[in-house]
Parts: sequence; structure tokens; C-alpha cells
Amino acid sequence: MEQLELILLFFTIAAVYASAGFGGGSSYLAVMALFSINMTTMKSTALLCNLIVVIGGTYIFWKNGYLNFKKILPLSIASVPLAFLGGTIKLSEKAFFILLGISLIIAAILMFLQKNTTNNASEKTNDSTLLSSSIGGGIGFLSGMVGIGGGIFLSPVFNLLKWDTPKHIAATASFFILINSIAGLAGQLFQNKLALDWGFALPLLGAVLLGGQLGSRFSALKFNQVLVRQATAVLVLYAGVNVLWTHL
Repeated sequence: MEQLELILLFFTIAAVYASAGFGGGSSYLAVMALFSINMTTMKSTALLCNLIVVIGGTYIFWKNGYLNFKKILPLSIASVPLAFLGGTIKLSEKAFFILLGISLIIAAILMFLQKNTTNNASEKTNDSTLLSSSIGGGIGFLSGMVGIGGGIFLSPVFNLLKWDTPKHIAATASFFILINSIAGLAGQLFQNKLALDWGFALPLLGAVLLGGQLGSRFSALKFNQVLVRQATAVLVLYAGVNVLWTHL
């Protein structure tokens, strides 16, 4: 029964988060924490689920012409090595959950603050290479430590900065999650901290594959991004408060 509940929850999370260009790593971690899954297993499983979700989403965004690699490259160069470094850092269980809870609450606040913008390519954007690289590097480092892809931080920050159009930012967040999840897993592998129980993980990977494909298609085509963001913010805020309440 517990495995079935996790499968259904992971499917739902993947569908909702993928529709906003996210992988869902933050909520996978929160759900697994509620089920008392081992911390190292949680981090590895969440990052792998991220990969499964955003691979499909990134492809769909690329196919629809929303990936601007000229702008994404500086961001990636800064984030990947720092995500790898973050993945090598050993945290105590208490420190891990406190950092996770604080991170989720901050992400939720950023999403609530995000304006309901529909800016298009003709509007002025703030796409400073130095600024975006600095933000990407910092988020990449945090993502590697916690075990999430980082898009849940990147997307609202870039929307607030009017870095690009909402669709291009969602595409960038999806690609950002993809490369940071790979880097974070590589960091765990480098430190021999990659902990995957395939009997536990495989059904969850299948669930997020299906949910992610569904959500990604809504994101790239016609899903209401404002509603998705608001629902995601509520979910993330609840998870962050719950994690902190349990571990402080």
C-alpha cells in the first residue's frame, strides 16, 4: 500500500511540476521524508526522477523553439561544476532537512512574488550574462547539496528579473534541472554516496515518466501557467513548513 501511494504521488507531482518546466525534486524529497525513506536514498532517487521528467520536457521545449542556447550556455558553465561540488558535500540528516525546508519556503515565496507577466520578445529584458551566471552558480551549488535540480528557484527569479519570455524561462529551467541533476548525481557517485535501491526506485521512475510526459506537453502548448505556479507554490510552501516543523 505504501509503494502504491508513493507511485500515485510521484505521478501527480511529475505532471504538475513538468507543466511548469520543473522536475519535482523538491516535492519528491518532501514526500519521501513523510514516508521515512533513508536520506541518501532520497537524494539519489529525487535527482534521478528529475532527470526522467525533464529529459522529455527539454526535448519538447527544444522542438517548439524555446531553448536559446546562446543565453543558456553561460548559465550552464557556472552551474554544472558547482552542482557537482554541492553533490560531494556531506550533510548530517538534521542539517539536510533544515536546509531543504528553508529552501522550499524561499522558493514558494519567490513564486508568490512572481508577477503574472506575459512579456514577449519585444519587451525589455534583463539578461546580463554576469548576473545570470552568478544566480545559476549559486542555485547549482544549493541544488547539488539538497538533491534537487534548481529550476524551482531559477524560474521565479528569472521571471522577476524579466530575463526572457515566460516560455523561454520555463524551457531554460527545464534544461537547467537536467544538467544540474546529472552533475549532482555525478558528485554523489564521486563520493561513493550514490544510493539507489532499484526495487524501490524503478516503479517511481515509471510513474514520473508518465506524469512528466503529460505535464510537459501541457507546458509547451496550452496549460495555464499562472494556475500551475500558484498550485506549485502552495505545495512547496506546505512541504517546506512540514519538513522544518518535523526536524527543528
